[in-house]
Amino acid sequence: MDKKLGFEKSILAFLESYALIKPYGMDNVRNQIVADRENGHFQLVRLGWNESEHIHYTVFHFDIIGDKVWVQENRTDLPIVDELESFGISSNDLVLNFWQPAELVL
Repeated sequence: MDKKLGFEKSILAFLESYALIKPYGMDNVRNQIVADRENGHFQLVRLGWNESEHIHYTVFHFDIIGDKVWVQENRTDLPIVDELESFGISSNDLVLNFWQPAELVL
């Protein structure tokens, strides 16, 4: 199987499993998977209303760039590397882009 196709299947399986988890205490908030397979962009967005507050934010954002999966966002306390490994993506194929690179630290 093509590596990119394998990444897509693993990312979508992960997002689908996480999308089943309803946000606690937010009955009018739902999870929505956004997938642009052609360009390699995948997100799980949480949206709806919690009382009078409009909810819309990205829980997870993954991009397939070259031969790597770039983790652009993880708004959970999940150990994302371990989670993605359990769905078949090697830690060697992951880039955690939400951490500031050492050379940019002042």
